[in-house]
Amino acid sequence: MEIGLGLGSNLDHRLDYLREAVHRIAALPETHVLAKAPIYETEPVDVKPEYRPLEYLNTVIIIESTMELAALSDAVHKIETDMGRVRTEDRNAPRPIDIDILYAGNISQADGILDLPHPKWAHRRFVLQPLSDVRPFLHLPGEPRPVSEVLKSLPPANVRLFRAEHQW
Repeated sequence: MEIGLGLGSNLDHRLDYLREAVHRIAALPETHVLAKAPIYETEPVDVKPEYRPLEYLNTVIIIESTMELAALSDAVHKIETDMGRVRTEDRNAPRPIDIDILYAGNISQADGILDLPHPKWAHRRFVLQPLSDVRPFLHLPGEPRPVSEVLKSLPPANVRLFRAEHQW
């Protein structure tokens, strides 16, 4: 099944964290990386004032995996933990790596554990821009418009292509 993952980092060596996360995801059983979007530098969203200067690097990768979704979710959480992410009550605190499952095929579920598609995907330019780069015509469950059209409907935000020499 095709699965879209959103990746972000806003601490220390952000690009290194993204690259390491992709390497670890690619090493998961029954999993192959199909596409990697360009990397964007973005302003943090919904963070405390003291975190605003910590800009993110964000991207999307598309994988194909036959892992059960619960097992994949556990695996990406383990990658985050192993790479130094500490979960606190502040869901938007700075982190070395954040990995979100954006969609998994045509699955639509809202069980509070793994909600698919990701509940905020259509409101986040830092997700939609890289997703549109690799899957512009993708229709996610519950949304009649393709990703590229959803992106066009968002208000402007500070999402800039990261320096070309620092792409994949």
